[in-house]
Amino acid sequence: MPINAEYRGPGELPEIIPVFPLPGALLLPRGQMPLNIFEPRYLAMVDDSLRDGHRLIGMIQPDVTHSHNEAKPMLFKVGCVGRITQLAESGDGRYILELTGVARFKVVEELAVQTAYRQCKVDFFSFVDDFTARKGEDAVDREALLAVLTDFLKANNLKVDWEGIEAAPNEALVNALAMMSPYGPAEKQAMLEAPDLKTRAEILIAVTEMDLAKKRTSGDPPLQ
Repeated sequence: MPINAEYRGPGELPEIIPVFPLPGALLLPRGQMPLNIFEPRYLAMVDDSLRDGHRLIGMIQPDVTHSHNEAKPMLFKVGCVGRITQLAESGDGRYILELTGVARFKVVEELAVQTAYRQCKVDFFSFVDDFTARKGEDAVDREALLAVLTDFLKANNLKVDWEGIEAAPNEALVNALAMMSPYGPAEKQAMLEAPDLKTRAEILIAVTEMDLAKKRTSGDPPLQ
């Protein structure tokens, strides 16, 4: 989706951003993530993001495995910032919005703030390649990716728009499948932190193959 702001490098993004901890949520550069915002602290976060003009929110997973505070769990060290590209009011106090991924970031430190939502100082320079659309997509094994997707769809009795998939560039295809994949926080984090698109596709293929093999041997019902 086209966005009104052009981010050509890390220096064009603020070093302090609001973050939205959400387990299992994976946002990737140029991917689209729908969000249903209803908690007062996150409604305030959206309002502040619109007010300051940046329209940016950092999506990050809570690291519950290493957390001792359920109310404020630790965060993984890598997330992805997205720009609010669509927003609608529901009429019952909620915001329905869509984030378009811009670039991944590393958390430098979480700040002590007065806002109810959390804010972090972040570094985008470790992910400078995120600012170049479709970088490295020629290295993706598209045939292997489509083969495992076909197996996954058959195993779960699902249908897909093959015309749209065949027309999608490799970056859009890999990132969309990764974001929509039904896997857990650890697998999502591994795909997020992959150094390049080729590695992300390989992780997605490997995780899917392991999931399919487990179901074949255990006789578990398919994922819904």
